[in-house]
Amino acid sequence: MTHSRCAPLLILFGALTALSGSVAGAAERPNVVIIFIDDMGYGDVGFNGATVPKTPHLDQMAREGMKFTDFYVGCAVCSGSRTSLMTGCHYQRLSMPAVLFPNSTQGLHPDEVTIADILKDAGYRTACVGKWHLGHLPPCLPTNQGFDSYWGIPYSNDMWIDPANQLSDDIHLRQGITRDMLEAGHKAKNVVPILRDEEVVEYPADQSTITRRYTEHAIEFIRQESDQPFFLYLPHTMVHLPLAVSEAFNDPSKEMITNAIEEVDWSVGQVLDAIRDAGLAENTLVLFTSDNGAAVGSSLPLRGKKSSVYDGGIREPTLMWWPGTIEAGSVCNQVAASIDVLPTLATLCDGKLPDRKIDGKDLWPLIRDPEHAPSPHEHYVLMHGPGTVRSGKWKFYPWREGSVKQRGAEREGPDSEYPVQLYDTVADIGETRNLAADHPDLVSDLQKVYDSHLQEIRENRRPTARLQRRPYVAPPNRPQKKAAAKRKN
Repeated sequence: MTHSRCAPLLILFGALTALSGSVAGAAERPNVVIIFIDDMGYGDVGFNGATVPKTPHLDQMAREGMKFTDFYVGCAVCSGSRTSLMTGCHYQRLSMPAVLFPNSTQGLHPDEVTIADILKDAGYRTACVGKWHLGHLPPCLPTNQGFDSYWGIPYSNDMWIDPANQLSDDIHLRQGITRDMLEAGHKAKNVVPILRDEEVVEYPADQSTITRRYTEHAIEFIRQESDQPFFLYLPHTMVHLPLAVSEAFNDPSKEMITNAIEEVDWSVGQVLDAIRDAGLAENTLVLFTSDNGAAVGSSLPLRGKKSSVYDGGIREPTLMWWPGTIEAGSVCNQVAASIDVLPTLATLCDGKLPDRKIDGKDLWPLIRDPEHAPSPHEHYVLMHGPGTVRSGKWKFYPWREGSVKQRGAEREGPDSEYPVQLYDTVADIGETRNLAADHPDLVSDLQKVYDSHLQEIRENRRPTARLQRRPYVAPPNRPQKKAAAKRKN
């Protein structure tokens, strides 16, 4: 009799204990910093085995936090990847192009719910410092997407200025450029603006200082907002081409990609130091990852590079750091993805998930117990390019090897003639031995998964937003390929 009365109480106590452990810091929500590198490969960092370049700050971050070995992004190039991170959705669901340009007419619809929207509604101060690339005009700029402030280059640093961007009254013009020239439609490839909120405040950007200046703006935000919950999104311009570094990192004895990676590593160290100095280390979650595989650097030991759906194009060097909550030196070998960041932060930060469908899953159980919790993705499907499916240790491609050009995918020996591809990513991390012929039932199942995913996305697409151009301005056409003459500062 006594036992029967106690049992429900014991069950209730156990449930409450599990709940209290499911969300760390239940009494206090963490600050959030996302550091998103451009074109950094899996093999560009010391914590994944690189010896050149040197990345001591990232390696220390790995020792103090959790390394993800199988973390995927939502696209093998810029805009699609950023869409997936910010919204928790596959970019095709939102009808977003894989890459936007200054002459694009569309961008991320402001009706879509971003991480910044969720955290701002939950009482966070929000800032974006760096490369946006989800629409360079209203209503698609960061300040239209949940961010209180923005400072940075609105797209890739190899692009050009759109004359429709509003020029600020206090714009700083460099290299002999005048306001009249800009209003008349001046533009040149690799010559890009810096925006503050929705206005151009500097043109052209001095790209040799951009990593340092992003870092300074990020640290200033951390210091200013240290007395309230904050979300800082720091998407670096580097290490995208054209590469540039500040004088302190311009070592002529090293390749420029090495210098650029080492300056990004320095930036990470500066941000973590600022968090420590503000006494916020035990109440701040920092995520470090990249938007896609290496363009110039190394994605080894993975196959493929930027733009490829082999792992070298979409499986990224990833860390999470939260001293006192995330176990130091821990490793997660389960499949996780950038689409999972939004629902995970909603859980941790007392945010409300969007009413509309998203694709991401809450990673918090996996972060709390990486050795025992399973991946939230039985199947992780990407429609980018020719498409792929990751399921457990298996990676499936519904197309014949060599039939679709994949950057950096060359390997020794002839391509398989089998009509699809299947690799064991644990036994064969470089995806060199096609096992599709040995596992016909698995191939059939994964093909059905892929086909079903495509059908569902295509039937439930949501629209982009049309960019609002100022009237009577020059068109944003791509500049002529002939390189503009270099001007001195």
